[in-house]
Amino acid sequence: MLIFEKARELAIIQSSAAVLGWDQETYLPPAAAGHRAQQLAWLSSRAHEIATSEDWKNALESAENERGHQDANLRELRREFDRASKISVELVARDSIASSLAKHAWADARERSDFSIFAPHLETLLIIAREKAELWGYEGEPYDALLDGYERGTPTAAVASLFDAMCPALKELAARAVEISALQSPSLPPGPFPVEAQKKFNAEVAAAIGFDFEAGRIDTTTHPFCTTLGPRDVRLTTRYMEADFTSSLFGVLHETGHGLYELGLPEADFGLPSGSAASLGIHESQSRLWENHVGRSRIFWEKWYPTAQEYFPQLRDFPLEQLLRYLWRAEFSPIRVEADEATYDLHILLRFEIERQMVNGTLAVKDVPAAWNERFRELFGFVPKDDRHGCLQDIHWSMGGLGYFATYTLGNINSAQLYAAAQKDEAVAQGIQQADYLPLLGWLRKSVHAHGASMDPAELIRHATGSAPTTEAYLAHLTSRYL
Repeated sequence: MLIFEKARELAIIQSSAAVLGWDQETYLPPAAAGHRAQQLAWLSSRAHEIATSEDWKNALESAENERGHQDANLRELRREFDRASKISVELVARDSIASSLAKHAWADARERSDFSIFAPHLETLLIIAREKAELWGYEGEPYDALLDGYERGTPTAAVASLFDAMCPALKELAARAVEISALQSPSLPPGPFPVEAQKKFNAEVAAAIGFDFEAGRIDTTTHPFCTTLGPRDVRLTTRYMEADFTSSLFGVLHETGHGLYELGLPEADFGLPSGSAASLGIHESQSRLWENHVGRSRIFWEKWYPTAQEYFPQLRDFPLEQLLRYLWRAEFSPIRVEADEATYDLHILLRFEIERQMVNGTLAVKDVPAAWNERFRELFGFVPKDDRHGCLQDIHWSMGGLGYFATYTLGNINSAQLYAAAQKDEAVAQGIQQADYLPLLGWLRKSVHAHGASMDPAELIRHATGSAPTTEAYLAHLTSRYL
Protein backbone atom coordinates (compact mmCIF):
# COMPACT_ATOMS: atom_id res chain seq x y z
CA MET A 1 0.00 0.00 0.00
CA LEU A 2 1.46 3.35 -1.08
CA ILE A 3 0.80 5.23 2.16
CA PHE A 4 2.63 2.53 4.13
CA GLU A 5 5.58 2.79 1.74
CA LYS A 6 5.64 6.54 2.30
CA ALA A 7 5.43 6.06 6.08
CA ARG A 8 8.44 3.74 5.94
CA GLU A 9 10.31 6.28 3.80
CA LEU A 10 9.58 8.92 6.42
CA ALA A 11 10.87 6.56 9.13
CA ILE A 12 14.16 6.24 7.24
CA ILE A 13 14.59 10.02 7.34
CA GLN A 14 13.61 10.25 11.00
CA SER A 15 15.86 7.37 12.05
CA SER A 16 18.74 8.94 10.09
CA ALA A 17 18.18 12.12 12.10
CA ALA A 18 18.20 9.98 15.25
CA VAL A 19 21.65 8.64 14.33
CA LEU A 20 22.94 12.21 14.01
CA GLY A 21 21.23 13.16 17.27
CA TRP A 22 22.74 10.23 19.14
CA ASP A 23 26.19 11.07 17.76
CA GLN A 24 25.69 14.70 18.78
CA GLU A 25 25.16 13.63 22.40
CA THR A 26 27.96 11.07 22.53
CA TYR A 27 30.94 11.52 20.19
CA LEU A 28 30.49 14.69 18.11
CA PRO A 29 33.53 17.04 18.23
CA PRO A 30 32.47 20.44 19.67
CA ALA A 31 33.57 22.31 16.54
CA ALA A 32 31.11 20.29 14.43
CA ALA A 33 28.02 21.41 16.39
CA GLY A 34 27.04 24.15 13.94
CA HIS A 35 27.00 21.92 10.88
CA ARG A 36 25.20 19.18 12.82
CA ALA A 37 22.45 21.65 13.70
CA GLN A 38 22.04 22.44 9.99
CA GLN A 39 21.87 18.72 9.13
CA LEU A 40 19.21 18.05 11.74
CA ALA A 41 17.21 21.13 10.75
CA TRP A 42 17.18 20.04 7.09
CA LEU A 43 16.08 16.50 7.93
CA SER A 44 13.37 17.80 10.26
CA SER A 45 12.06 20.19 7.60
CA ARG A 46 12.14 17.49 4.93
CA ALA A 47 10.23 15.08 7.16
CA HIS A 48 7.56 17.73 7.83
CA GLU A 49 7.25 18.50 4.10
CA ILE A 50 6.73 14.81 3.25
CA ALA A 51 4.23 14.20 6.05
CA THR A 52 2.07 17.19 5.04
CA SER A 53 2.40 16.96 1.25
CA GLU A 54 -0.38 16.51 -1.29
CA ASP A 55 1.19 13.18 -2.32
CA TRP A 56 0.91 11.97 1.28
CA LYS A 57 -2.66 13.21 1.57
CA ASN A 58 -3.69 11.54 -1.70
CA ALA A 59 -2.06 8.24 -0.75
CA LEU A 60 -3.78 8.32 2.64
CA GLU A 61 -7.20 9.07 1.14
CA SER A 62 -6.76 6.31 -1.44
CA ALA A 63 -5.93 3.79 1.30
CA GLU A 64 -8.90 4.93 3.39
CA ASN A 65 -11.23 4.46 0.43
CA GLU A 66 -9.86 0.95 -0.06
CA ARG A 67 -9.71 -0.24 3.55
CA GLY A 68 -12.04 2.11 5.40
CA HIS A 69 -11.35 3.93 8.64
CA GLN A 70 -11.27 0.90 10.94
CA ASP A 71 -7.70 -0.01 10.03
CA ALA A 72 -5.65 1.02 13.08
CA ASN A 73 -2.63 2.15 11.04
CA LEU A 74 -4.73 4.28 8.73
CA ARG A 75 -6.62 5.75 11.68
CA GLU A 76 -3.39 6.83 13.36
CA LEU A 77 -1.78 8.05 10.14
CA ARG A 78 -4.88 10.16 9.54
CA ARG A 79 -4.67 11.62 13.04
CA GLU A 80 -0.98 12.42 12.58
CA PHE A 81 -1.57 13.98 9.15
CA ASP A 82 -4.48 16.12 10.31
CA ARG A 83 -2.42 17.38 13.24
CA ALA A 84 0.75 18.08 11.24
CA SER A 85 -1.00 19.67 8.25
CA LYS A 86 -2.72 22.27 10.43
CA ILE A 87 0.67 23.77 11.33
CA SER A 88 2.21 25.96 8.64
CA VAL A 89 5.89 25.92 7.74
CA GLU A 90 6.00 29.55 8.92
CA LEU A 91 4.71 28.56 12.36
CA VAL A 92 7.17 25.66 12.57
CA ALA A 93 10.03 28.04 11.78
CA ARG A 94 8.78 30.66 14.25
CA ASP A 95 8.46 28.01 16.94
CA SER A 96 11.98 26.72 16.24
CA ILE A 97 13.50 30.21 16.45
CA ALA A 98 11.57 31.05 19.62
CA SER A 99 12.66 27.86 21.39
CA SER A 100 16.29 28.33 20.33
CA LEU A 101 16.31 31.84 21.80
CA ALA A 102 14.39 30.67 24.86
CA LYS A 103 16.88 27.91 25.66
CA HIS A 104 19.74 30.41 25.75
CA ALA A 105 17.69 32.84 27.85
CA TRP A 106 16.63 30.05 30.21
CA ALA A 107 20.26 28.97 30.73
CA ASP A 108 21.22 32.57 31.53
CA ALA A 109 18.20 33.07 33.80
CA ARG A 110 18.89 29.84 35.64
CA GLU A 111 22.54 30.73 36.11
CA ARG A 112 21.59 34.13 37.56
CA SER A 113 18.46 32.81 39.28
CA ASP A 114 16.49 35.63 37.64
CA PHE A 115 13.13 34.62 36.17
CA SER A 116 12.63 38.02 34.52
CA ILE A 117 15.32 37.14 31.93
CA PHE A 118 13.33 34.11 30.77
CA ALA A 119 9.82 35.55 31.22
CA PRO A 120 9.43 37.34 27.84
CA HIS A 121 10.58 34.20 26.01
CA LEU A 122 8.09 32.08 27.94
CA GLU A 123 5.39 34.60 26.95
CA THR A 124 6.31 34.09 23.29
CA LEU A 125 6.28 30.31 23.61
CA LEU A 126 2.86 30.43 25.29
CA ILE A 127 1.47 32.57 22.46
CA ILE A 128 2.75 29.98 19.96
CA ALA A 129 1.40 27.10 22.07
CA ARG A 130 -2.05 28.66 22.22
CA GLU A 131 -1.93 29.37 18.48
CA LYS A 132 -1.16 25.71 17.80
CA ALA A 133 -3.88 24.61 20.21
CA GLU A 134 -6.47 26.68 18.33
CA LEU A 135 -5.32 25.23 15.00
CA TRP A 136 -5.41 21.66 16.30
CA GLY A 137 -8.71 22.18 18.10
CA TYR A 138 -9.86 20.86 21.47
CA GLU A 139 -13.04 19.92 23.28
CA GLY A 140 -12.41 21.08 26.82
CA GLU A 141 -9.52 23.54 27.13
CA PRO A 142 -6.45 24.63 25.12
CA TYR A 143 -4.18 22.41 27.21
CA ASP A 144 -6.00 19.36 25.77
CA ALA A 145 -4.44 20.00 22.35
CA LEU A 146 -0.90 20.15 23.76
CA LEU A 147 -1.30 17.08 25.98
CA ASP A 148 -2.66 15.13 23.02
CA GLY A 149 0.71 15.50 21.30
CA TYR A 150 2.31 13.41 24.04
CA GLU A 151 -0.57 11.31 25.37
CA ARG A 152 -3.01 10.99 22.47
CA GLY A 153 -6.66 10.60 23.21
CA THR A 154 -6.21 11.62 26.84
CA PRO A 155 -8.25 14.65 27.97
CA THR A 156 -6.75 17.03 30.50
CA ALA A 157 -9.78 16.50 32.72
CA ALA A 158 -9.03 12.76 32.93
CA VAL A 159 -5.43 13.42 34.00
CA ALA A 160 -6.53 16.08 36.49
CA SER A 161 -9.05 13.64 37.97
CA LEU A 162 -6.33 11.03 38.54
CA PHE A 163 -3.91 13.57 39.99
CA ASP A 164 -6.48 15.29 42.22
CA ALA A 165 -7.61 11.97 43.66
CA MET A 166 -4.02 10.93 44.36
CA CYS A 167 -2.66 14.19 45.74
CA PRO A 168 -3.89 14.07 49.40
CA ALA A 169 -2.74 10.47 49.91
CA LEU A 170 0.54 11.13 48.11
CA LYS A 171 1.26 14.23 50.18
CA GLU A 172 0.64 12.37 53.45
CA LEU A 173 2.64 9.33 52.30
CA ALA A 174 5.60 11.45 51.24
CA ALA A 175 5.70 13.31 54.57
CA ARG A 176 5.63 10.05 56.55
CA ALA A 177 8.25 8.43 54.31
CA VAL A 178 10.59 11.39 54.77
CA GLU A 179 10.08 11.29 58.53
CA ILE A 180 10.82 7.56 58.72
CA SER A 181 13.79 7.81 56.39
CA ALA A 182 15.41 10.57 58.45
CA LEU A 183 15.69 8.13 61.36
CA GLN A 184 17.32 5.24 59.49
CA SER A 185 18.87 6.34 56.20
CA PRO A 186 22.49 5.17 55.91
CA SER A 187 25.18 6.27 53.46
CA LEU A 188 27.01 4.03 51.01
CA PRO A 189 30.56 2.98 51.90
CA PRO A 190 33.03 5.49 50.49
CA GLY A 191 34.12 5.16 46.87
CA PRO A 192 35.60 5.08 44.46
CA PHE A 193 33.34 2.68 42.59
CA PRO A 194 35.45 2.38 39.42
CA VAL A 195 33.66 3.35 36.22
CA GLU A 196 34.88 0.27 34.35
CA ALA A 197 33.47 -1.98 37.06
CA GLN A 198 30.16 -0.10 36.90
CA LYS A 199 30.00 -0.57 33.13
CA LYS A 200 30.50 -4.33 33.44
CA PHE A 201 27.97 -4.70 36.27
CA ASN A 202 25.36 -2.59 34.46
CA ALA A 203 25.77 -4.56 31.23
CA GLU A 204 25.44 -7.86 33.08
CA VAL A 205 22.19 -6.72 34.71
CA ALA A 206 20.75 -5.31 31.46
CA ALA A 207 21.48 -8.55 29.60
CA ALA A 208 19.93 -10.64 32.38
CA ILE A 209 16.60 -8.82 32.17
CA GLY A 210 16.48 -9.27 28.40
CA PHE A 211 18.35 -6.45 26.64
CA ASP A 212 19.93 -7.77 23.41
CA PHE A 213 23.43 -6.35 22.97
CA GLU A 214 23.42 -7.63 19.40
CA ALA A 215 20.75 -4.98 18.81
CA GLY A 216 21.98 -2.20 21.08
CA ARG A 217 24.73 -0.76 23.24
CA ILE A 218 25.37 1.50 26.24
CA ASP A 219 27.40 4.71 25.94
CA THR A 220 28.26 7.64 28.21
CA THR A 221 26.55 11.04 28.16
CA THR A 222 25.83 13.96 30.46
CA HIS A 223 22.10 13.20 30.45
CA PRO A 224 20.97 9.53 30.20
CA PHE A 225 18.61 8.71 27.33
CA CYS A 226 17.47 5.94 24.98
CA THR A 227 17.10 6.42 21.24
CA THR A 228 16.02 4.11 18.45
CA LEU A 229 18.10 4.21 15.27
CA GLY A 230 16.30 1.31 13.59
CA PRO A 231 14.11 -1.71 14.34
CA ARG A 232 17.14 -3.63 15.63
CA ASP A 233 19.31 -0.73 16.76
CA VAL A 234 18.57 0.79 20.16
CA ARG A 235 21.15 2.93 21.96
CA LEU A 236 21.19 3.46 25.73
CA THR A 237 23.30 6.00 27.58
CA THR A 238 24.07 6.73 31.22
CA ARG A 239 26.42 8.81 33.34
CA TYR A 240 28.78 7.66 36.08
CA MET A 241 29.58 8.83 39.61
CA GLU A 242 32.54 7.15 41.26
CA ALA A 243 31.02 7.96 44.66
CA ASP A 244 27.77 6.07 43.98
CA PHE A 245 27.47 3.05 41.66
CA THR A 246 23.67 3.05 41.94
CA SER A 247 23.36 6.29 39.97
CA SER A 248 24.53 4.74 36.71
CA LEU A 249 22.82 1.42 37.45
CA PHE A 250 19.37 2.94 37.84
CA GLY A 251 20.01 5.11 34.81
CA VAL A 252 20.73 1.94 32.83
CA LEU A 253 17.71 0.10 34.25
CA HIS A 254 15.48 3.06 33.36
CA GLU A 255 16.81 3.37 29.82
CA THR A 256 16.82 -0.42 29.38
CA GLY A 257 13.10 -0.32 30.10
CA HIS A 258 12.68 2.11 27.22
CA GLY A 259 14.97 -0.03 25.06
CA LEU A 260 13.12 -3.28 25.78
CA TYR A 261 9.91 -1.59 24.68
CA GLU A 262 11.46 -0.37 21.43
CA LEU A 263 12.96 -3.81 20.69
CA GLY A 264 9.61 -5.43 21.48
CA LEU A 265 7.64 -3.43 18.92
CA PRO A 266 6.76 -5.38 15.74
CA GLU A 267 9.93 -5.19 13.64
CA ALA A 268 8.10 -5.64 10.33
CA ASP A 269 5.95 -2.57 11.12
CA PHE A 270 8.83 -0.15 11.70
CA GLY A 271 7.67 3.27 10.51
CA LEU A 272 3.97 2.45 10.92
CA PRO A 273 1.88 3.28 13.99
CA SER A 274 1.57 -0.44 14.75
CA GLY A 275 5.37 -0.53 15.03
CA SER A 276 5.61 2.62 17.16
CA ALA A 277 5.26 3.35 20.87
CA ALA A 278 1.75 4.14 22.07
CA SER A 279 2.64 7.31 24.02
CA LEU A 280 5.18 8.87 26.35
CA GLY A 281 3.16 7.74 29.36
CA ILE A 282 3.27 4.13 28.15
CA HIS A 283 6.97 4.46 27.32
CA GLU A 284 7.64 5.85 30.80
CA SER A 285 5.68 2.99 32.34
CA GLN A 286 8.21 0.57 30.90
CA SER A 287 11.25 2.44 32.18
CA ARG A 288 9.74 3.00 35.64
CA LEU A 289 8.65 -0.63 35.91
CA TRP A 290 12.18 -1.94 35.38
CA GLU A 291 13.89 0.81 37.35
CA ASN A 292 11.63 0.90 40.41
CA HIS A 293 9.41 -2.18 40.66
CA VAL A 294 12.19 -4.55 39.62
CA GLY A 295 15.48 -2.75 40.26
CA ARG A 296 14.69 -1.37 43.71
CA SER A 297 13.03 -4.53 45.00
CA ARG A 298 14.40 -6.75 47.76
CA ILE A 299 14.18 -9.85 45.55
CA PHE A 300 16.30 -8.21 42.85
CA TRP A 301 19.04 -7.31 45.29
CA GLU A 302 19.00 -10.67 47.08
CA LYS A 303 20.11 -12.07 43.73
CA TRP A 304 22.39 -9.29 42.51
CA TYR A 305 24.06 -8.04 45.69
CA PRO A 306 26.71 -10.80 45.76
CA THR A 307 27.65 -9.86 42.19
CA ALA A 308 27.80 -6.18 43.14
CA GLN A 309 30.08 -7.07 46.05
CA GLU A 310 32.44 -8.84 43.65
CA TYR A 311 32.67 -5.74 41.46
CA PHE A 312 32.85 -3.34 44.42
CA PRO A 313 34.73 -4.91 47.37
CA GLN A 314 33.86 -2.09 49.79
CA LEU A 315 30.28 -3.44 49.79
CA ARG A 316 31.33 -6.75 51.37
CA ASP A 317 31.01 -5.37 54.90
CA PHE A 318 27.90 -3.37 54.07
CA PRO A 319 24.79 -5.46 54.90
CA LEU A 320 22.02 -5.87 52.34
CA GLU A 321 19.53 -4.30 54.76
CA GLN A 322 21.65 -1.17 54.86
CA LEU A 323 21.78 -1.03 51.06
CA LEU A 324 18.00 -1.38 50.81
CA ARG A 325 17.47 1.42 53.33
CA TYR A 326 19.84 3.53 51.23
CA LEU A 327 17.88 2.74 48.05
CA TRP A 328 14.54 3.39 49.74
CA ARG A 329 15.52 6.66 51.41
CA ALA A 330 13.09 9.56 51.05
CA GLU A 331 13.73 13.26 51.52
CA PHE A 332 12.19 16.49 50.36
CA SER A 333 14.31 18.16 47.71
CA PRO A 334 13.47 21.29 45.71
CA ILE A 335 14.97 19.62 42.62
CA ARG A 336 12.77 17.23 40.63
CA VAL A 337 15.56 15.14 39.09
CA GLU A 338 16.98 14.43 42.57
CA ALA A 339 13.64 13.28 43.98
CA ASP A 340 12.95 9.74 45.20
CA GLU A 341 9.91 7.59 44.45
CA ALA A 342 7.98 8.82 47.48
CA THR A 343 8.23 12.52 46.65
CA TYR A 344 8.76 12.64 42.88
CA ASP A 345 5.14 12.88 41.80
CA LEU A 346 4.52 15.94 43.97
CA HIS A 347 6.96 17.75 41.67
CA ILE A 348 4.96 16.65 38.63
CA LEU A 349 1.59 17.58 40.10
CA LEU A 350 2.92 21.09 40.75
CA ARG A 351 4.22 21.49 37.19
CA PHE A 352 1.04 20.11 35.66
CA GLU A 353 -1.06 22.64 37.59
CA ILE A 354 1.20 25.61 36.81
CA GLU A 355 1.58 25.00 33.08
CA ARG A 356 -2.10 24.15 32.66
CA GLN A 357 -2.98 27.52 34.23
CA MET A 358 -0.44 29.32 32.01
CA VAL A 359 -1.73 27.73 28.80
CA ASN A 360 -5.37 28.33 29.70
CA GLY A 361 -4.62 31.96 30.58
CA THR A 362 -5.50 31.88 34.29
CA LEU A 363 -1.91 32.47 35.44
CA ALA A 364 0.19 35.34 34.08
CA VAL A 365 3.84 34.59 33.34
CA LYS A 366 5.01 37.34 35.71
CA ASP A 367 3.20 35.57 38.55
CA VAL A 368 4.74 32.13 37.94
CA PRO A 369 7.51 32.35 40.61
CA ALA A 370 5.07 33.36 43.34
CA ALA A 371 2.50 30.74 42.31
CA TRP A 372 5.22 28.08 42.11
CA ASN A 373 6.55 28.90 45.59
CA GLU A 374 3.12 28.99 47.19
CA ARG A 375 2.09 25.62 45.74
CA PHE A 376 5.49 24.18 46.60
CA ARG A 377 5.00 25.26 50.21
CA GLU A 378 1.62 23.53 50.29
CA LEU A 379 3.03 20.26 48.93
CA PHE A 380 6.50 20.14 50.50
CA GLY A 381 6.31 22.38 53.54
CA PHE A 382 9.03 24.83 52.50
CA VAL A 383 9.85 27.29 49.72
CA PRO A 384 12.79 26.91 47.28
CA LYS A 385 15.56 29.32 48.19
CA ASP A 386 15.57 30.97 44.73
CA ASP A 387 14.18 30.68 41.20
CA ARG A 388 17.07 28.48 40.11
CA HIS A 389 15.93 25.85 42.60
CA GLY A 390 12.29 26.57 41.81
CA CYS A 391 10.54 27.49 38.58
CA LEU A 392 13.75 27.75 36.51
CA GLN A 393 15.17 24.29 37.19
CA ASP A 394 13.68 22.41 34.19
CA ILE A 395 14.52 22.96 30.52
CA HIS A 396 11.16 21.68 29.20
CA TRP A 397 9.31 25.00 28.87
CA SER A 398 12.22 26.65 27.06
CA MET A 399 12.02 23.84 24.48
CA GLY A 400 8.31 24.45 23.98
CA GLY A 401 7.51 21.22 25.85
CA LEU A 402 4.26 22.42 27.38
CA GLY A 403 2.00 19.45 28.12
CA TYR A 404 4.90 17.03 28.68
CA PHE A 405 5.27 16.82 32.46
CA ALA A 406 2.09 14.85 33.14
CA THR A 407 3.48 11.85 31.26
CA TYR A 408 6.04 11.20 34.00
CA THR A 409 3.41 10.52 36.65
CA LEU A 410 1.15 8.74 34.16
CA GLY A 411 4.14 6.46 33.56
CA ASN A 412 4.44 5.77 37.29
CA ILE A 413 0.73 5.02 37.59
CA ASN A 414 0.76 2.76 34.52
CA SER A 415 3.91 0.93 35.66
CA ALA A 416 2.33 -0.13 38.94
CA GLN A 417 -0.91 -1.21 37.30
CA LEU A 418 0.93 -3.27 34.68
CA TYR A 419 3.28 -4.84 37.23
CA ALA A 420 0.36 -5.86 39.45
CA ALA A 421 -1.56 -7.30 36.48
CA ALA A 422 1.47 -9.22 35.22
CA GLN A 423 1.84 -11.02 38.55
CA LYS A 424 -1.61 -12.54 38.14
CA ASP A 425 0.11 -14.74 35.55
CA GLU A 426 1.51 -17.72 37.49
CA ALA A 427 4.69 -18.01 35.41
CA VAL A 428 5.44 -14.31 35.87
CA ALA A 429 4.80 -14.46 39.61
CA GLN A 430 7.04 -17.52 40.03
CA GLY A 431 9.76 -15.92 37.94
CA ILE A 432 9.73 -12.74 40.02
CA GLN A 433 10.04 -14.72 43.24
CA GLN A 434 13.24 -16.24 41.81
CA ALA A 435 14.48 -12.90 40.37
CA ASP A 436 13.99 -14.35 36.87
CA TYR A 437 12.42 -11.52 34.92
CA LEU A 438 12.22 -13.06 31.46
CA PRO A 439 8.61 -14.26 32.03
CA LEU A 440 7.73 -10.68 32.99
CA LEU A 441 9.34 -9.41 29.81
CA GLY A 442 7.40 -12.01 27.82
CA TRP A 443 4.14 -10.80 29.39
CA LEU A 444 4.96 -7.19 28.52
CA ARG A 445 5.87 -8.19 24.96
CA LYS A 446 2.47 -9.84 24.51
CA SER A 447 0.31 -7.40 26.49
CA VAL A 448 1.92 -4.04 25.65
CA HIS A 449 4.76 -4.07 23.11
CA ALA A 450 3.09 -6.16 20.40
CA HIS A 451 0.25 -3.66 19.99
CA GLY A 452 2.43 -0.65 19.16
CA ALA A 453 0.26 2.45 18.79
CA SER A 454 -2.77 0.58 17.45
CA MET A 455 -4.65 1.58 20.64
CA ASP A 456 -4.81 4.81 22.62
CA PRO A 457 -2.85 4.70 25.90
CA ALA A 458 -5.86 4.32 28.20
CA GLU A 459 -7.30 1.63 25.92
CA LEU A 460 -3.99 -0.23 25.94
CA ILE A 461 -3.85 -0.17 29.75
CA ARG A 462 -7.43 -1.43 29.93
CA HIS A 463 -6.61 -4.20 27.44
CA ALA A 464 -3.48 -5.27 29.36
CA THR A 465 -4.80 -5.01 32.93
CA GLY A 466 -8.56 -5.32 32.69
CA SER A 467 -9.33 -1.83 33.97
CA ALA A 468 -8.89 1.81 33.04
CA PRO A 469 -5.88 3.67 34.47
CA THR A 470 -6.21 4.02 38.24
CA THR A 471 -3.91 5.13 41.06
CA GLU A 472 -4.78 2.20 43.34
CA ALA A 473 -1.84 -0.07 42.48
CA TYR A 474 0.65 2.80 42.50
CA LEU A 475 -0.33 4.10 45.93
CA ALA A 476 -0.29 0.52 47.24
CA HIS A 477 3.24 0.09 45.87
CA LEU A 478 4.51 3.29 47.51
CA THR A 479 2.81 2.43 50.80
CA SER A 480 4.34 -1.03 50.84
CA ARG A 481 7.82 0.23 50.02
CA TYR A 482 8.02 3.26 52.29
CA LEU A 483 5.58 2.72 55.16
